[in-house]
Amino acid sequence: MNDFLIFGGTTEGRLLAEYCDKNKISCVVSSATEYGGSLLPRSEYVRAEIGRKDRSEIAGFILSRGFSAVFDATHPYAVEAGRNISGACIDTDTPYYRVVRDPSPECKEALYFDSAAEAAEFAEKQTGDIFIATGSKELSLFCHGNMPLRCTVRVLPDEKILRECEAAGFKRVIGGKGPFGFEENCAHFKGCDIIITKESGAAGGFDEKRRAAAAVGARLFIIRRPREKGLTISQAYELLSRLSGKE
Repeated sequence: MNDFLIFGGTTEGRLLAEYCDKNKISCVVSSATEYGGSLLPRSEYVRAEIGRKDRSEIAGFILSRGFSAVFDATHPYAVEAGRNISGACIDTDTPYYRVVRDPSPECKEALYFDSAAEAAEFAEKQTGDIFIATGSKELSLFCHGNMPLRCTVRVLPDEKILRECEAAGFKRVIGGKGPFGFEENCAHFKGCDIIITKESGAAGGFDEKRRAAAAVGARLFIIRRPREKGLTISQAYELLSRLSGKE
């Protein structure tokens, strides 16, 4: 039996996996993509589970492996995934712990939006070229009219995602795994007038993106993070140690 199930694919998920490895805590880390799984430590204590699961599939996986607790360290914007995970824990009567990112400081020079759709609609009415640093899931919002020709997109270096970008008409595509540093962002943002990003916090390299946008003279459009409660990464470490008896 594996004591804990961690849903990752994020910096926090990788850090929890590394903590389990270091402290000899048995866990399975579920990542939606092969790429996310490749970033996990290779260890007898950490095993990767690759692929997306819906609520019933997650519940079945929990029951089949007998996990004693679930740590949800999915991306702050992965709302549907979070609902499926928490719902599966309710269905299986399994303790559920949400791991959240520290909030980013308010960026006074930026424009904030409550959704990617709002940001895309507003950006379309502006002049100039657009850099999309929100990942691949919301790219369909930028596919109508001549928007693909105005946009540079940055996505994971996954062949399927890159092919989808090409099929959607995006000519300028950067494949890479963040978080990106200040100089990398400056190089990527150069020539763009608007940068659209998420409020991703320190783990997502938010400050580096903010500073780079200012350095190249681009306007910054920020999609607000869903507000939620949960454990910080340090609190999650402490709880893992306590639950596993490693204190």
